[in-house]
Amino acid sequence: MMKNQTYITSALLLLGLSAVASAEPVSLAGPSGAVRMVVASYGGERLGYKVTLRGRPVVEWSALGMTLDGVNIAEGIKLGKPRSYSAEETFSWNGVHSPAANRFKGFRFPVHHGKTSLSYTLELRVYDDGVAFRFVVPGRPGETRVPDEATYFRIPEGSTVWFHDFRGHYETYHARKAIAEVAAGEWAALPLTFKLPAGAGYASITEGALLRYSGLGLQGDGRGSFVARLGHVHPISYPFRLRYERDIPRVTRPAAVEGEIVTPWRIVMAVPDLNALVNCDIVSAVAPPPDPRLFPDGARTGWIRPGRSVWRYLDGGDSSLEGMKEFSRLASELGFEYNLLEGFWARWPMEQLQELARYSRKLGVGLWLWKHSRDLRTPEARKEFFRTCNEAGAVGAKIDFFDHEAKEIVELYEILLHEAAEHKILVNFHGANKPTGEARTYPNELTREAVRGMEGRSRERARHNVTLPFTRMLAGHADYTPVHFGERRGDTTWTHQVATAAVFTSPLLVYGAHPARLLANPAVEIIKSIPSVWDETIVLPFSEIGEVAGLARRRGDMWIVAVLNGTEARKVTIPLSFLGAGSYRALLAKDGDAGDGSSIQMEEASFSRSDAIPLELRPGGGFIARLSRLH
Repeated sequence: MMKNQTYITSALLLLGLSAVASAEPVSLAGPSGAVRMVVASYGGERLGYKVTLRGRPVVEWSALGMTLDGVNIAEGIKLGKPRSYSAEETFSWNGVHSPAANRFKGFRFPVHHGKTSLSYTLELRVYDDGVAFRFVVPGRPGETRVPDEATYFRIPEGSTVWFHDFRGHYETYHARKAIAEVAAGEWAALPLTFKLPAGAGYASITEGALLRYSGLGLQGDGRGSFVARLGHVHPISYPFRLRYERDIPRVTRPAAVEGEIVTPWRIVMAVPDLNALVNCDIVSAVAPPPDPRLFPDGARTGWIRPGRSVWRYLDGGDSSLEGMKEFSRLASELGFEYNLLEGFWARWPMEQLQELARYSRKLGVGLWLWKHSRDLRTPEARKEFFRTCNEAGAVGAKIDFFDHEAKEIVELYEILLHEAAEHKILVNFHGANKPTGEARTYPNELTREAVRGMEGRSRERARHNVTLPFTRMLAGHADYTPVHFGERRGDTTWTHQVATAAVFTSPLLVYGAHPARLLANPAVEIIKSIPSVWDETIVLPFSEIGEVAGLARRRGDMWIVAVLNGTEARKVTIPLSFLGAGSYRALLAKDGDAGDGSSIQMEEASFSRSDAIPLELRPGGGFIARLSRLH
């Protein structure tokens, strides 16, 4: 044990901490033993931890801490013996697969802080694909204190990291860097994904169960670590400055919490490959289950209906009553479930909205209404808006422009979800922060933006698109508003665009292209087949972050295989060993001959699980296929 203690001491000294004689480190393993978290306290100094995967480091020895009113309650502590608990459960989920799993070994450490005589709990959960930890600090009703962060994440030397800053809030491109190249003061929004050296696997840092608390970001220290930072110190994004300049002094003040303080879970995913990374359930697993009074059947409650939507915002269309009737008619022809109306609906008389809703409902199409979050900050305004949605016959609300992770804004998300649920209204948040499992607690949240999607104009989409499945989308659903056949597609082909609808997870799948253009596309039969939720997802073995992304996704007996290529031409082979027994009829869409990528070649074939599909992918190209079992 002496060698281990010397290593911990050296690591803590690197963080500017003095280390003296240590209490015995405690090693905590997940159900299979593959992932471990080791916790130690240091002679009245502070807490430290590390995370390993199959014995190799994922997070090196790092400081673990939290401050209250400026005092670090992880310094000068006595760490007690942990009490163990566990869970072995599954739950319905609208995401990369269903059901989702919550299987862990948990540990609650009693901690006593000598200077303040405060006793609190450090709670840990160790899964087979990562760890989660949080602080639970008792408090009295009416007592307010200001919490802040004091935790580090030291990334193993030789790792490669992917992250973006806060300049566009969460609508920004990811940078790829060696950990040694991350400068002191450099900001990283979550999730932060990294590839471990020497083939040790992959990891990603994010948070879960963000409720009544400020959101988490990270800041590089220039020495291989990222430091946890709460929302009040995050750089003010351009969207927030543009819309809420006068609110800046308020959101940049540390936020007080009343009574008991339960921090969000800090999550480190730790997995051997990209398939396990994409299928990690920890973010949703740590979130509280739904209230049965609002959602008696959880995510399967009758009025919670995932689906596909048409949308006139990006690709033209008439915003009159007749124009929106046409959009609903085209949605029905596509087999889509929804028509999303931007803010022009507010200029219509109620009778027109009701007429459109009745017309659409007969076609099996529901309406969504856009609203600025600024106009929903009072109970009276929210009550009036959701009453209007009900009176108009709308089923969902797209609520926009949050642009910050201050505690007051995080609280507004929860209030909106709760009050929308009381009115049986589905929700899509835009201009939002990353998801943290809210859709488990409130399954009426079908999606949120928090991604640089098709709304942002760009000529360079290919590399961005093949990065997102392994970075941003690890946190949960993303309203990228995929598929466009005009110049918005940038350096990607039509086939790449169609494939994004299957690669990007969004239980409300809002298409960017005009529905008439979807119907006229050679791949329309595949487009009609792409569901918005999945029973199973498999990441194809040739996938590489920022290079190429290939997914096989199942809904019932149907598989959709979709590949997005980055900026370099490549050859790949898709093994079909994931198929069940028997033969499958396949409809395939490949890049056509058009030099500008504006064509699709359709083919039909039959396959079994012993077959493979060889592909030659052009830069920015793609592939998508529907495979249906022959009975």
